[in-house]
Amino acid sequence: MSEDALNPPDREETRFHEDRATSLIRGDGERPDLETGVAAIREVQATLPLRPGVYRMQDARGDVLYVGKARALKNRVANYTQVDRLPLRLQRMVAQTRSMTIVTTNSEAEALLLEAQLIKRFRPPYNVLLRDDKSFPFILLRSDHDFPRIMKHRGARRAEGNYYGPFASAGSVNTTINALQKLFLLRSCTDSFFSRRDRPCLLYQIKRCSAPCVERISAKDYGDLVRQAKDFLGGKSNAVQREIEAQMSEAAEALDFERAAMLRDRLRAATFIQGSQAINAEGVPNADIFAIAQKAGQMGIQAFFIRGGQNWGHRAFFPSRTEGLDEAEVLQSFLAQFYEEVPPPRVILLDRALPESELLAEALKDAAGGKVEISAPQRGERKRLVEQATRNAVEALDRRMAESGSKAKVWREMAEFLELDDPQRIEVYDNSHIQGAHALGAMIVAGPEGFIKGQYRKWNIREAQTNDDFGMMREVMMRRFSRAAEEDPDRDKGLWPDLVLIDGGKGQMSAVKAALEEIGVEDVNLVAIAKGPHHGRDGREVFHFPDGREKMLPVNSPVLFHLQRMRDEVHRFVIGAHRDKRSRAITASPLDEIPGIGPARKRALLLHFGTASRVRAAALEDLMRAPGVSEAVARTVFDYYHP
Repeated sequence: MSEDALNPPDREETRFHEDRATSLIRGDGERPDLETGVAAIREVQATLPLRPGVYRMQDARGDVLYVGKARALKNRVANYTQVDRLPLRLQRMVAQTRSMTIVTTNSEAEALLLEAQLIKRFRPPYNVLLRDDKSFPFILLRSDHDFPRIMKHRGARRAEGNYYGPFASAGSVNTTINALQKLFLLRSCTDSFFSRRDRPCLLYQIKRCSAPCVERISAKDYGDLVRQAKDFLGGKSNAVQREIEAQMSEAAEALDFERAAMLRDRLRAATFIQGSQAINAEGVPNADIFAIAQKAGQMGIQAFFIRGGQNWGHRAFFPSRTEGLDEAEVLQSFLAQFYEEVPPPRVILLDRALPESELLAEALKDAAGGKVEISAPQRGERKRLVEQATRNAVEALDRRMAESGSKAKVWREMAEFLELDDPQRIEVYDNSHIQGAHALGAMIVAGPEGFIKGQYRKWNIREAQTNDDFGMMREVMMRRFSRAAEEDPDRDKGLWPDLVLIDGGKGQMSAVKAALEEIGVEDVNLVAIAKGPHHGRDGREVFHFPDGREKMLPVNSPVLFHLQRMRDEVHRFVIGAHRDKRSRAITASPLDEIPGIGPARKRALLLHFGTASRVRAAALEDLMRAPGVSEAVARTVFDYYHP
């Protein structure tokens, strides 16, 4: 975010830098000094107005230590000069302070929003921080095409269409989209893929698309499906189900049993969506529910997202820098940062009252499009939902503490780095060949408990050209996921990965994306792992994401070691499989190609004649004299070489 974006014309920002405060430093002149910090703050405080705004405290290098907001800046900043009343945590902060930056705003609510923006931008060490800064996924139903596309969306909402969310995780949005495809048969392919089709893709065969690309459905009928999808996602699921039930009855009465069966399957998909909700949110149309738990100095916050009366997932958050703070204070700071990116609903339910709930509601009003209700319900259905969130918060915190320092911790940190939601199956792919000869691809599978060796797979490359690594990877992906779509279209048999980890860089990533797009699979998480800038000599790796982003991990990171171990395992497996294939090719004999000649007869002929070429040159009578070779076998061999 640019400085101009943070400071529009109606805000005034003033920086107060260290000047005479350096003369007050005692000792060696380098240690943070409490008296020096107080002097620097007093110098700033003397010039401040009684206006709302945001202040940033900075150390001698200019790094931001803390961001705070105030109804009256002069009075709020003055509190930091009364050192005896400050907790030890804030005394340490004051001792490090050497300068301040002040931004005045029009209201305290505006100051609250700006404070959240600056905390997210600078991540100061003395503020409560929302650790999980991943963007939340939405369902987007685009409106810029004659046949609108349904898709998962993250990031800025620039595309034209209807956005539904947020969903708690990529897993919850993928599950919902899969069910919606069965329910409404809407396309999920890109416009370029749509425009070049001349026959239906695999999704049409497994009844997850109506194939508008090849006119298997009219624009009017497709528009009806889009309308039903909007009603369903907008909270009118019961009305949509009644409409489909009526259509099914009409089809049955007209003896159109094929259409009736298709509508029956759509009703089952609707039932699946409603039956897979983790909580019963009936009577609560649009709301977010939060509860906080604390144990042994750690805090966990559980969130439920309800839209249109449906639970769209839940997620646990573990804010950092919470030492010595009250739970309500941590929860309020968390919510201000959380809604800095996520659009708020009109109802926010909490397990406790906040110190400034009215101010937070006022700050969120514009983003929510109306008045926001923030409350801690005391009875009824809303109280039951909050209690369930509280139980989940306690359980999530217990799990996190139990996992600390274990293999599960490394797995969880790996999931956070790779932007995954509780992965259970990771597939790692690699190819092996020697100048195109004996080429094959291989896959290994890893889970939270380690490698799942019974599910390793390998493929002989059939179609890709020699030395075409990208083509080989593309062939492997198409064969792997075409079969998965046929054998497990509902994705309930555990055959689909939570992540595909590719050994390679941007080229391999592009080849895999193109292959999956061609068969209509667009909701599989992809990451490519490649050698670092010094070709891996320093132990670094670069992780490539489908959107072009690149990430790296410290060389001593346990997560990096874990990912390298998975990459090394697929190397071991694919190289071993390639050696076996090459060895079999070396020991192969032309006799292997003769129908009806098994290992025993092959061995008998070679022992008698010495080489395969002598077997080929032998007369029929000579073949018949070989031990263990009958007249019929001798005739088969002779006829094969002398047609």
